[in-house]
Amino acid sequence: MELNADFSQRVVVHSDQVDWQASPMPGVDRRMLDRIGGEVARATTIVRYAPDSHFSAHTHTGGEEFIVLDGVFQDEHGDFPAGTYVRNPPTTSHTPGSEPGCVIFVKLWQFEMDDRNQFRKDMAGELGAKKNGIATATLHRDRFETVTYRHLDAGASLSLSETGGMEVLMIDGSMTEGDDDLRKGSWLRLPEGAPLNAVAGPGGAKVWMKAGHLPHAKPPAV
Repeated sequence: MELNADFSQRVVVHSDQVDWQASPMPGVDRRMLDRIGGEVARATTIVRYAPDSHFSAHTHTGGEEFIVLDGVFQDEHGDFPAGTYVRNPPTTSHTPGSEPGCVIFVKLWQFEMDDRNQFRKDMAGELGAKKNGIATATLHRDRFETVTYRHLDAGASLSLSETGGMEVLMIDGSMTEGDDDLRKGSWLRLPEGAPLNAVAGPGGAKVWMKAGHLPHAKPPAV
């Protein structure tokens, strides 16, 4: 399966307009944003766990990173409330689920294969002091990518030009970028060489971003 698999193209998906699709596990549904591969795939997805639902135990052969958007994600490593950013690199394993239910934004098979840096972070707790109406947290950095989280005040401007393209997920609030009005749940992918020029809406914006990684996008090595 290929979905938004041409990484030289700008893509905007308003996830609240995408139908939920059932996963192989009852009670776990997903909204696909991009994908290369079948059930094992390089994928960017929003996943919803119904209350008391679980996914089967599995090993992350290609790594997994996710943000808890709503509710509480749970596994044998602990409880992960909304606003938590988690990196589970290749060779890690768990049995995920949620007693209260949750929604997560998850990326699969997008790690360096020798990465073993496993961690969780409270994104808001990592924010630094505001500069020009923007508070920034650097959540992860390696030779291929930089992952950040930002709070933008109303009307704040965010202009970035990153080698290797970038992704933006709207966690909350709104902002405009080019001709697109982005809102909570909107996902923007900018190809290599395309700058980001965004302005936060009247309620400000909370934004997760990843930059530098798109030239390395490839199908799972299976």
